[in-house]
Amino acid sequence: MNFPDLGEFRFVNKILEGACPLNKVSPVHRGWLPAGDDCAIFDGWLVTKDLSVEKTHFRLDWASPEQAVEKHIVSNVSDISSMGGRARIALFGLCVNKSWSEETCNRIAKAVSQGFARRGITLIGGDTVSGEVGMFSTTLLGATDGDSTLLRSGAKPGDHVYVGGTLGKSDAGLWILMNHPEEAGRFQRLVDYHLAPKICEDMGPRLVELGVRGACMDISDGLSSEANHLALSSNVSIEIEQEKLPIDEDVLEMCEYFGLSPLKFALNGGEEYELLFTSDITKSIYLNKKVHDGGIHEIGLVCSGCGVHLTKPDGVRTILNAQAWSHL
Repeated sequence: MNFPDLGEFRFVNKILEGACPLNKVSPVHRGWLPAGDDCAIFDGWLVTKDLSVEKTHFRLDWASPEQAVEKHIVSNVSDISSMGGRARIALFGLCVNKSWSEETCNRIAKAVSQGFARRGITLIGGDTVSGEVGMFSTTLLGATDGDSTLLRSGAKPGDHVYVGGTLGKSDAGLWILMNHPEEAGRFQRLVDYHLAPKICEDMGPRLVELGVRGACMDISDGLSSEANHLALSSNVSIEIEQEKLPIDEDVLEMCEYFGLSPLKFALNGGEEYELLFTSDITKSIYLNKKVHDGGIHEIGLVCSGCGVHLTKPDGVRTILNAQAWSHL
């Protein structure tokens, strides 16, 4: 492909270098679903869109250009996975901060190209502009391997409630960067997770393969908020046992070091991107079949009623309100 010798066209060409070829395979299941879940569905395609705005979702004085791009891609891929699908096609929009150096722009272009390509996601188009702040925007399309889709509305009384991996990592990393950046090296894994989270990106499809047919969504706004989303969407109540929460070991160590409560990070920490799901399948199947490197952890039960409740170690049961971050 020959591009005119103009700066924008050369930049677009860098992004498209090494792009995956378009796989001309339609979704197996031709379903439809309007807005309200992690993805919409039209004619079988799972569709999501996430924005990452500089100084809101990423800071290049904290993160490398590669980390900022990775975090953005993961935030989109986790939505597709939470519906039981695999990402296939992307449209990418980029607002270039006018103050970014040529090196930064080139590194971002390369990170975008390689980030989609190594996941087998075909980049088919997008747009570039410039402005006073940088921004990434991706519309991502995916599909399930069969006719089963995981929805927020799929929880049933009697289901067990699970999370993949451990909780609190991203919010703990952010807390360190904001409050004690001089200690970032001591808790580097938490900082790195916040800047560029590494998740099991095909956990959703793996759950479907195992026969999971409950509710599912990714933890982007914190467990307390996502649990309330599931309960409301499924018209059920969710009971969570505090002692069963899989708080990350590094988060526990960090909280002990600084004298903080790890529960706050586990319940209200956003940008985790691990999956929260319900199922009538008992935990033993997840132990026998490797689904997530960080393990599958049962944290509670789905019951009749409404709302979300947390049972503390002393047996006291309290209402767990949503504590989601709000941009407005």
